[in-house]
Amino acid sequence: MNTMALDRRIGTANAPHQLFASTPVQRVALARQQFFEEGVRPSGLVGEAVIQSWMRCSRTHTDRQRILPFDAVTPSRLHATLARNRELLDVARQELVQMEHALAGTDCRVILIDREGVVVYATQQSTAAHQPVLRKTARVGVNISERVIGTTAPGIVASTGQACTVNGAEHFFDVLCHMQCAAAPIRDVTGQLAGVLDLSAEAQHFGFDAASIVSLYATIIENRLLQAQSREHLILRFQASPTLLGTPLEALAGIAPDGTIAWLNNVGARLLGRLPEVADGRDVECLLGHDLASLQRLERREAAQPLRLASGLGVWVQAHIKGADGANWRHAVAMPGEAAPRAIEREAKTDTAEACERTDCGVPAPAAETTLRGHSRKLIEETLAAHSGNVAQTARQLRVSRGTLYRRLRG
Repeated sequence: MNTMALDRRIGTANAPHQLFASTPVQRVALARQQFFEEGVRPSGLVGEAVIQSWMRCSRTHTDRQRILPFDAVTPSRLHATLARNRELLDVARQELVQMEHALAGTDCRVILIDREGVVVYATQQSTAAHQPVLRKTARVGVNISERVIGTTAPGIVASTGQACTVNGAEHFFDVLCHMQCAAAPIRDVTGQLAGVLDLSAEAQHFGFDAASIVSLYATIIENRLLQAQSREHLILRFQASPTLLGTPLEALAGIAPDGTIAWLNNVGARLLGRLPEVADGRDVECLLGHDLASLQRLERREAAQPLRLASGLGVWVQAHIKGADGANWRHAVAMPGEAAPRAIEREAKTDTAEACERTDCGVPAPAAETTLRGHSRKLIEETLAAHSGNVAQTARQLRVSRGTLYRRLRG
């Protein structure tokens, strides 16, 4: 009995094809068939981020089977890329090296791209000959955004700002179907995307949770960037347990001189029960339950201090302040109930030329209070004390910029 006769006998000749895929590879294949050939949205077969990316790419790219061009990177383009992202690279360098060391036993590559999708850092592997796609894409200066190479994890993150993983045939172009990639965003003090950290492998599975590794290192880099970009901000580090301070699980907040929260990292936003964008520009006392003056007093203590937030949650806090030049300052203006100390603790200068200038080459310098410089400093300190250490309010009353105020105090 032939096969057709057997099918008719058991009633399976007109049976429908299998509707459910049993493996990840089968699910992605079915999703591609439904989306690209049948025009059906493959919900549940692949992630929503991938579906949205396929939709964006379909409007830009018409041939999924074409060979992707990867232009040569000229020296001028390379120089411009590195110069444009110098700050991001400076804060990320230590973590990139540590990440590569952790992954040294794998064939994975660490890639850092900027907000435009251009590679600014990529691991160079000795196995590059076995990674033809990565050999072309993982080069500084190459644009790997969605509009150039279609659906990838770093491309999706650059477009949406949300972490994601893209495996195998989830990539839009067929030439990338052997790739695996996981990526996470890095944001700056304005809340905008500053870069994307990516981990990619070719012709193999990760063998570990790549998304968690990428997220961990992206968080560390982001925390470093937030602090590096803070100028004239009181930076708070806080968590429910003091052992978490100084780790990727610490909450960070930047407090502006006018007493508002300038930025929060993701952990800080969750501890305060707020989204980072909601907290922008909000009064620090409203969100933290403490005014700027009381928070500034914490800056004088190196050890973590207990603090009760407005929500009632008890946390441990450390604080430090950065000046306009990026240097950490000991903020020691007079606070209510305290004796008025020096405005900012600075190491005294003993340079001979400066000593000569201040004493008019041998003539003893008058007391600080009798000089113009002394009167200026005294006026600034008194005004700071009157405003409970609020630099912005002091600058407005004295009708000078905050930068001028800081320079006078340093002098």
